[in-house]
Amino acid sequence: MTITINEVTNENVNAILKLGINTKQKSFIETTEHCLEEAMECKYYKPVGLYSDNSLVGFAMYGFFPEEGKNGRVWLDRFLIDARYQGLGLGSIMLKALIQRLTKEYNCNEIYLSIVEDNQAALHLYKKFNFTFNGELDINKEKIMVKKYNTSEWYK
Repeated sequence: MTITINEVTNENVNAILKLGINTKQKSFIETTEHCLEEAMECKYYKPVGLYSDNSLVGFAMYGFFPEEGKNGRVWLDRFLIDARYQGLGLGSIMLKALIQRLTKEYNCNEIYLSIVEDNQAALHLYKKFNFTFNGELDINKEKIMVKKYNTSEWYK
């Protein structure tokens, strides 16, 4: 299996916009259309398509926000696997690839994300990758989780 993470471009934007989640997950994450609109408004966001063997299977949006915390924060702000590809283990595979990318791109030792606590599938996945609640809430009152590690530790 070949995993790639590609920036959103004119060539893949229509396919990105067609990605969707299960109906029961809709209260947990914004649509890709909404995410791309936000990325246009905020220069820190980097929206990407997640590919398995050249098939688009998911979407993520991340970035470094220099005004947050003492030294800025790296956020994995959005992460979804298309409904057609859920239940195949791709969430773990893609999250691992994203952690590696963010670690390398930003040379960081912390990655932040926020979560609707009722999203039990995502919560289980993030805990599996050693994200823990830090006691903070984001502007939408979602709980913030952080993964802390040494920059030499890619992922165990």
